[in-house]
Amino acid sequence: MNSEPHSIERFKEFFRVLHNADLSRLREIYADNVVFKDPVHEIRGLVELEDYFTGMCADLTDCRFEYLDEAIVGDSAYVKWVMHFKHPKLGNRPISVRGVSHLKGEHRIEYHEDFYDMGAMLYEQLPVLGNVTRWLRLRLAS
Repeated sequence: MNSEPHSIERFKEFFRVLHNADLSRLREIYADNVVFKDPVHEIRGLVELEDYFTGMCADLTDCRFEYLDEAIVGDSAYVKWVMHFKHPKLGNRPISVRGVSHLKGEHRIEYHEDFYDMGAMLYEQLPVLGNVTRWLRLRLAS
């Protein structure tokens, strides 16, 4: 029996407190040929993924993930989460965004796609655009 932790457990532990994470550990979690997608990026390869996380984490004053639920079938998983973060360009106040990660790979993750609301994460945090985004959301809900 393999005593190595499943890639999903390593993923969750790594991202639990992202702003303090040792980014050199990404190699333990992701395959060299990883494909990463989110609402604004598509990244191919571990080196590009390392560069992406290095840039993303550079200005974060806080970033942690709260895990709500997960479903694992074979080498595929869906992990539901809330990301809590602070960024100086967004006022350095706490922001929380709900999302889901789709992950594939048993020993190291080969495919990672994040689904989340860009409006809640970014657009609603900007002064003018935030007001417009919230107004549109309210209009569509009524």
